[in-house]
Amino acid sequence: MSKWLDNAVFYEIYPQSFKDSNADGIGDIQGIIQKLDYIQDLGCNAIWLNPCFVSPFADAGYDVADYFNVAPRYGTNDDLKELFDKLHERNMHVILDLVPGHTSIAHPWFKESMKAEKNEYTHRYIWTDSIWEGFEGVSSIAGCIRGISDRDGSCAVNFFSTQPALNYGFAKPEKSWQFAVDSEEAMAAREAIKEVMSFWLNLGCDGFRVDMAGSLVKNDIDSRETIKLWQNFRAFLDMEFPEAVLISEWGEPDKSLLGGFHMDFLLHFGPSHYLDLFRSEHPYFSKEGKGDISEFVHKYMENYKLTDGKGLICIPSGNHDMVRIAHKLDEEELKIAFAFLLTMPGVPFIYYGDEIGMKYVENLTSVEGGYGRTGSRSPMQWDNSLNAGFSTGRKEDLYIMLDPREERPNVKTQSKREDSLCNEVKRLICLRLANKPLCSRAPVEFLYAKENAYPFVYRRIGDKESILVVLNPSKEQADCRVMVDPACEAIYSTNGVASIDNGSITAPPCSVTIFKIS
Repeated sequence: MSKWLDNAVFYEIYPQSFKDSNADGIGDIQGIIQKLDYIQDLGCNAIWLNPCFVSPFADAGYDVADYFNVAPRYGTNDDLKELFDKLHERNMHVILDLVPGHTSIAHPWFKESMKAEKNEYTHRYIWTDSIWEGFEGVSSIAGCIRGISDRDGSCAVNFFSTQPALNYGFAKPEKSWQFAVDSEEAMAAREAIKEVMSFWLNLGCDGFRVDMAGSLVKNDIDSRETIKLWQNFRAFLDMEFPEAVLISEWGEPDKSLLGGFHMDFLLHFGPSHYLDLFRSEHPYFSKEGKGDISEFVHKYMENYKLTDGKGLICIPSGNHDMVRIAHKLDEEELKIAFAFLLTMPGVPFIYYGDEIGMKYVENLTSVEGGYGRTGSRSPMQWDNSLNAGFSTGRKEDLYIMLDPREERPNVKTQSKREDSLCNEVKRLICLRLANKPLCSRAPVEFLYAKENAYPFVYRRIGDKESILVVLNPSKEQADCRVMVDPACEAIYSTNGVASIDNGSITAPPCSVTIFKIS
């Protein structure tokens, strides 16, 4: 397993919204290169780059038309290679977004697949035998494309109608058009994706975040065949690229990690109770004090035990698919939320702009299939200059609208204010990297995480010392009974220091205290 994940802190970049270097209103790779000093100074030592390949951009690049070339609006393959090299010069790493489950309808494979005469790509996608037959009752298929070519049949889609599903086979084939996972037709898709992986790993990327990783094999109710599929990918990487990292968008760590992924995300959908933390009606990290951490902890520990030390669980600040973490939390609450994110096991992922408290922009017209997600994809706010420093182009040429508020936060202002959210995130990352018990793989023990109660107390366990974390997002003082060594040393605090006395912890309102236990 890649050792660099032990101390990795990722920064997720949505390329069209990060930094525009050529005034066309769209962010690009050279813009990212211009801002590497900022990312490194923040403390992040790895980047996750959202899709940057050739695409018609019906779904923000998650509809790939060419896996082997950078979209011209972002630059060239040489630009991306330059980004890889400059990151490695800084001892930083980068993963690309891999979309193996579907392509765009503009992909040459699909254009060949649509032809009535049989060819190499006829079964690269999932087609029924008749235009009148769809995919009702078939799991991991969202709908179908019909009547767009001379070929008789309906083609399965994974999400939008522009995203035809690649054919990795069916766990239990029941019809003539359903191929087994080990069939020649299904094997062709996996070999094609191995070629994609090899191309970018040879160019210098350090691995992949895999989109919709659990959806590849169809009608795979228990995910058994999908797990085997990813074990095959992992075996290929172990042989050819043993240091390559795989991170899954799956949301079920017991399955993804068994499949060979190094890490799985807790997602804003599924059973994780992730939304209870920051985005529910009453977020736990809100000072109103009406949240509940208990169900999250219960599910987290259930997954944590199932992983059995095989991999990591990631709790991101957010991503391009959900409302921003600042949507319901103010700056004081965000500081406590980041204290949690940066002291938990697994590798932290910070979505660009979350570190300065960028807001979800309401009521934006959908861009690139974003719909309600578009408001979380607005341009990065660097300073108070034209277009918040994102672009020197005209305001009306910006691809996605800026947050229009005059009081919108920006990097320059926050970097000058000692008590800003951005500087607090920097301090927390520094604290994490300086203390081995806070590294990605050090065990966690939850000491107090009661239903509808505060504070939240847990211990990270190192070889020679431990770290005790006491979080009280509530605006009221909070007490609990926890037996810990009263001689432990407070190494970080906000809004006062929690006291430990005779088995009791008292946490001041809206406070974080982190203790070192030798």
